[in-house]
Amino acid sequence: MLSILKPLAIRFVTLAGVLVAVLLLLVVSLGATGFSDDLLNAQVNEEIRAFRIAQANTIRNPEALEAAVAERQAQLEEFYGLDKAWYTRMFPQVWRVLKLDLGEARTLRTAEGSNSVSDIVLERLPYTLLLLLTTSIITAIVGLTVGVRMAMRAGSRIDRGMAYFAAISFAVPAWWLGILFILVFAFKLDWLPSGGMYSTPPPDGRFDRWLDLGKHALLPIITLVPVSVGPYIYAVRTMTLSVAQEDHVVLARAKGLPDRTIMRRHILRVAAPPIVTGLVLGLTGTVSGAILTETVFNWRGMGRLYFDAISGTPDEGVIVALTFVFTLIYVIARFVLDILYVVLDPRVRI
Repeated sequence: MLSILKPLAIRFVTLAGVLVAVLLLLVVSLGATGFSDDLLNAQVNEEIRAFRIAQANTIRNPEALEAAVAERQAQLEEFYGLDKAWYTRMFPQVWRVLKLDLGEARTLRTAEGSNSVSDIVLERLPYTLLLLLTTSIITAIVGLTVGVRMAMRAGSRIDRGMAYFAAISFAVPAWWLGILFILVFAFKLDWLPSGGMYSTPPPDGRFDRWLDLGKHALLPIITLVPVSVGPYIYAVRTMTLSVAQEDHVVLARAKGLPDRTIMRRHILRVAAPPIVTGLVLGLTGTVSGAILTETVFNWRGMGRLYFDAISGTPDEGVIVALTFVFTLIYVIARFVLDILYVVLDPRVRI
């Protein structure tokens, strides 16, 4: 048991270091390049312009107007932290995030009006997981079923056709496919809603609200599945076919074992670790890649929250917190994979 726990503990510490490194690189890229200050200065200038126009109607003295504008600009610079160096503003924020103190957002709010970043993230996370877990389950079922069948019919027309489909599926952007499906299923055929999460006005009953949410989730899921299932089918097919050509499989066939037994015990059991790796890491990659997809469908999940945090009024705290959450999901997934390797492949224990 100790021989298993020690490598897992080392792996956990290594992944935790990855988490810290990603946050530090994010802070340096935002701060040292001046990108963060440029965004905040642009926001301050926009607010000052609106303030000047509003005050010009009530303050006729030019000197008094300039004094009011200068005072307001100083307040805004202090509010956004522009009166300090970028590292004094952002590095302490990394330490707070690592302590799970995500702080407060400047402009973003929850549906109840809370500006706590933790509340905002927890409000959006279930909706993203609804899309991505459903997509991953469908992808896993279709990928395993079709991929194994393609491996058993390698070189056939269906196998070659699936290879073309996998290449197209990998190349097509999810946001472009989402726009196309909106035009077809929402506007042309009027089968599904074009976006949002609930109808206007939303249903009253809890069960009716869940049904309405599921109806609005259909189109994003229909968009995400074709983009992810093609590469996964081809990956399962390739890994299964590679294992099927190994010596232990040839020996099992020479013994006269049934094809189902060979496929289950001698092929899929050996190919299980890389297959599970592709599925889990594909899920974590889709979490961060859902920004444009959720924006296209106006789906208020983590991806749309990231888009809102970097557009309009930039919110550094939310950007750092979301990067932490996305990286944390990746770290947890990698650690779960290490545990699954021990379960799926006994050789890992040695």
